[in-house]
Amino acid sequence: MPLRSDLVFPQTVVPLVINRPSGIRLMDEVLVGERLVGLASQLHPEIDDPGMNDLFPTICVGTVLKMLKFPDGSTRIVCQGQTRAKLVRVVQTEPYLIGEVEPLEEVEEEGVEIDALVHHINRLFQRMVDQSQQIPEELQVAAMNTREPGRLADLLASSLPFSIEERQIMLGEINVRLRLERLSQFLSRQLAVLELSTKIQEQVGSELSKAQRDHFLRQQLKAIQEELGEGDSENPEVAELWERIKTANPPEEVQREAERELERLVAMHPSSAEYSIVRTYLDWLALLPWDKASKDRLDLRRARKILDADHYDLEKIKERILEYLAVRKLKQDMKGPILCFAGPPGTGKTSLGKSIAKALGREFIRVSLGGVHDEAEIRGHRRTYVAAMPGRIVQGIRKAGTNNPVFMLDEVDKLGNDFRGDPSAALLEVLDPEQNSTFRDHYLDVDFDLSKVMFIATANVLDTIPSPLLDRMEVLNLPGYSEEEKTLIAQKYIIPKQLEAHGLVAADLDITDHAVRKVIADYTREAGLRNLEREVAAVCRKVARRRAEGKKKAVTIGPGQVADLLGPSRYFRELADRTGIPGVATGLAWTPTGGEILFIEATGMPGKGGLTLTGLLGDSMRESAQAAMSYLRSHAKLLALDIPKLSKTDVHIHVPAGAVPKDGPSAGVAIASALISLFRDRPIRKELAMTGEVTLTGRVLPVGGVRDKILAARRAGIRTILLPRHNEKDLVELPADVKADLTFRLVDTLDDVLPKLFDDLPAKAQPVKPSSGRVRTAGPKKSAASDEPKSKFPGQHPRRRP
Repeated sequence: MPLRSDLVFPQTVVPLVINRPSGIRLMDEVLVGERLVGLASQLHPEIDDPGMNDLFPTICVGTVLKMLKFPDGSTRIVCQGQTRAKLVRVVQTEPYLIGEVEPLEEVEEEGVEIDALVHHINRLFQRMVDQSQQIPEELQVAAMNTREPGRLADLLASSLPFSIEERQIMLGEINVRLRLERLSQFLSRQLAVLELSTKIQEQVGSELSKAQRDHFLRQQLKAIQEELGEGDSENPEVAELWERIKTANPPEEVQREAERELERLVAMHPSSAEYSIVRTYLDWLALLPWDKASKDRLDLRRARKILDADHYDLEKIKERILEYLAVRKLKQDMKGPILCFAGPPGTGKTSLGKSIAKALGREFIRVSLGGVHDEAEIRGHRRTYVAAMPGRIVQGIRKAGTNNPVFMLDEVDKLGNDFRGDPSAALLEVLDPEQNSTFRDHYLDVDFDLSKVMFIATANVLDTIPSPLLDRMEVLNLPGYSEEEKTLIAQKYIIPKQLEAHGLVAADLDITDHAVRKVIADYTREAGLRNLEREVAAVCRKVARRRAEGKKKAVTIGPGQVADLLGPSRYFRELADRTGIPGVATGLAWTPTGGEILFIEATGMPGKGGLTLTGLLGDSMRESAQAAMSYLRSHAKLLALDIPKLSKTDVHIHVPAGAVPKDGPSAGVAIASALISLFRDRPIRKELAMTGEVTLTGRVLPVGGVRDKILAARRAGIRTILLPRHNEKDLVELPADVKADLTFRLVDTLDDVLPKLFDDLPAKAQPVKPSSGRVRTAGPKKSAASDEPKSKFPGQHPRRRP
């Protein structure tokens, strides 16, 4: 059995791993017979098929005690060496090696010399045990209890870390005295190696002790220099850093922390990893504007002029900023307000923050929080982490260079959370005026005063913002714009901006108001202005190309040229095509991007009075349809409906745009009207839209998002709108031109709705007054398109909850 890197001595038990097929075949046959096998070490372990010349001449004949086979194909055996032998020749190589061996008899001697050698070897072995902690206790016990000199030599030679050549020399030595002498030489060399290793380790330890001693002496030297009034002349970098920190004028607590870190920095070697970490930390302390603030410009007229020049309308927000300036003028130490601009995309929330900073004379910093999942993005990482750095709040303050900038937290409604923490929870301290004066970033680990910062958050919807965070902010709604407002904004702001962006002047291009209105009506459908700006930019690009081609003539664009420049209309007013049919009513819906009209279609078929609802409707909308159907059946006689027909007709209610989720209770009036129109077989007035929640008793409850819904109705060509009476207060915020174009009918119950649905109402259809009583209604759920905003919009959802 050729062994690559093992060697077996007589009277020792050794486990061996066999991977070669020839060795496995050999073991299978040996175990059947006397279990004797010759264990020969290879001269070169890398040879897979060794021959006679590849093996050491002295081998050990052993007995196979046990064999185990493993799933990886290898075989493991346990062998016990029996006697030494000399390999004379190899007589067969296949399927495994068969050799002729000659037994070797040990030459044993007795006397004082042998005893002295044994004593010397035991003493050397004991010194090795004292020097090394890796010699097992079992070997020590076995060596102490071995009386035979030859057995002792074999035991130590097989157990101590000698090379394969040294072991082979001792295996081939049959004279016990000579074998002990060889072992003594090898033990002495191993002991010398161990002692040298221990000496080197002690020297390294003494060097560490020396470094500690140097640090202690350096601290004493520094104390002596301070007593003598001498500065740290050895490290000008540290002195310059300390001067910068003192110039920043941080609070006393921060200054004490900086002193402690500077002392650590002086004691460190510049090449150490900790040195750069402390150096970077002190740089951050020196760069932060602890005592630097921009002076507010408290001229109210100038601020109003700047706000009006940058943004049209938005009176509530402008008034709020002017109020802040007025109070700031009277009370210098006023804390900064924490505002939240909520509204559809493209209504100017982010750009309004820049205008506010310009009006106040402050620096402006914007941080986008959309998609942020890690709490450390707000509070920073602790300095124990690799590449740690402060959070976005402290980074923004450092970038601003002042401690009172206008700090915009953009898209705060799109924060996420996962196993790394909840960033919105970290914002609770930042946006609380009672707490942010002692804001503590994990990286800085000292308090920083954020109370002078004017925080402005922006959001499209408020239902995704946690309630504790929303409670800390003053919400200001930015509603969508009417068509007239968009036209005025386009002429005053968008068109001049795009002319400049495309290298044109006002004399090169004139877009008439009628052309702008056509672009708004036929090429955009939004509450904001982004798509309108894109379409104006497209017109400017085409004009710029004409001028680049040498056509210098000024261009005037009217409604007739819009289609030539922008292509066919993308949107159309479908009101005339969809209405005028019995069973179709026009409702009003609210989405995060503004208002929309919503068609409710109902049809009947012979059946057993079943109700089918389609159009990807949410639970609240389904319940509204069921409530409306129940009201019709319970008041069929008084509504002049055919009762037998009701009981034998299956009703199918569908809301088109079936791929868009819809939910909310405010379509109740429209659903009830569509059902009445279906069973009366009379079409509802074409230019009539409605909104409101209906109860089982016929009451019409208020809804939210009224302004956006009304603007959407006006864009679609609606002229009359049915509103719950409790929503009358929402009409105050409407532009005057919108009120002039529309007629509003306020209703309390379905009694008030029915006379306004049709062009004329027969006298026999006299609806009854609904009985008193209330029912529990389901609240709105989050969806891609909802027929009312969530209740977190202040003042827009005054629903009564029974």
